[in-house]
Amino acid sequence: MPLSPKVPTPGPDRTAQWVLTDRDRLLHPNLPGTRTDRTVMVAGRGCSVRDSEGREYLDAAAVLGVVQVGHARTEIVEAAAAQMSTLEYFHLWESMSNDKAIELAARLAGLAPPGLERVFFTSGGAEGNEIALRMARFFHHRKGQTDRTWILARKTGYHGIAYGAGSVSGLPVYHEGFGPTLPHVHHLTAPDPYQAAAHGGEDVTEHCLRELRETIERIGPDRIAAMIGEPVMAVGGAVIPPPDYWPRVAELLRSHGILLILDEVVTAYGRTGHWFAAEHFGVTPDILVTAKGLTSGYIPHGAVLVTEEVADTVSASTGFPIGFTYTGHPTACAVALANLDIIEREKLLDNTTTIGGHLADRLASLKNLPVVGDVRQTGLMLGVELVADKTARTPLPTGTAPVAQALKEDEGIILRGNPRSLLINPPLVMDRATADRLADGLHAVLERVGPDGRVRR
Repeated sequence: MPLSPKVPTPGPDRTAQWVLTDRDRLLHPNLPGTRTDRTVMVAGRGCSVRDSEGREYLDAAAVLGVVQVGHARTEIVEAAAAQMSTLEYFHLWESMSNDKAIELAARLAGLAPPGLERVFFTSGGAEGNEIALRMARFFHHRKGQTDRTWILARKTGYHGIAYGAGSVSGLPVYHEGFGPTLPHVHHLTAPDPYQAAAHGGEDVTEHCLRELRETIERIGPDRIAAMIGEPVMAVGGAVIPPPDYWPRVAELLRSHGILLILDEVVTAYGRTGHWFAAEHFGVTPDILVTAKGLTSGYIPHGAVLVTEEVADTVSASTGFPIGFTYTGHPTACAVALANLDIIEREKLLDNTTTIGGHLADRLASLKNLPVVGDVRQTGLMLGVELVADKTARTPLPTGTAPVAQALKEDEGIILRGNPRSLLINPPLVMDRATADRLADGLHAVLERVGPDGRVRR
């Protein structure tokens, strides 16, 4: 039954006791109105979360690829409380500033790939991509190149569901019924090595570069503002491009004066074993968008890192005319600083590489199962592609939802899936024993999945 809108009352053990009624006041994303089941989370610690019924789950998704340092870190709670007791909130409009925003901007510039020296704060990833799109167009406008309005993106890419960010996201569900979306957007083929048919048997990078060159020629290089892409496609299924893809894309774009925007909302702050996935691929974009792992989700926050040239150009004359109410929120900045301290002190980038490699080894044998077409991994970012037919590489007719549900119900493992793949993005604090529990649970469920997508009981 749905949850009551009433506030829960503490039980004998001080946990929330939820009263079930026939009505729920919450409007949930991606939930059909006919469903009445709910799983109400009330507590968490490390890689585990607990629901209102007392059941514990392994959070193999870091909620939404967010909680890098794990749940319930007292250091972050204390940092937030200390900041709130001093200066809970102030803005960055015009000449106003605050000490925590200044400190965090300097910290991020020191961690970022060389060349990204300036920081614009947001409240999250979709806001960050909105800013990136605006900056790209405004950059060229300020340089007198007012015809540069086109944005290149990729099919199956995901950049959030704000209007501009949703327009450049390459998933039809974010476009159908919401049109007209942002004009002057073109979606290119994603560099997905497993989807060979999309590249016509051609080398993945060669195919994508040829398509990019042809698109630039067709639209006109003097009409394109930027190209946006995730270094590793997250919602698309942990799609890892060939090593030469991003360096060659960056070189081609720069030869035409087109800005490169890397969406690192998921991949930044250690997810791939580097502070930023841009380092993994050896590229420095003009604009780099981050959020999620910046605060491990303890409070909403995001940061857009840009080059001096971009920053100086968009802030010239009357300044960059866009800002948010919570830009540079001092409590969010204090939380981010404490979060970054934990990542550094506990060497979580090294742990990500070690445990990610161990998980990849444990999951490699999944490819022997009839319904597993591919297993992909970089750091603690993994995708397990499920297929009805290995030769044709066709997805399960049911998608991955029944499998994800079975993992939750039968093994107490929470992860996410898209129509083709299971997405695994656990907290970076995961240890070997927890990784083994995750691997054992995946094996136990996937060996019971048939080509029709049903999970045998």
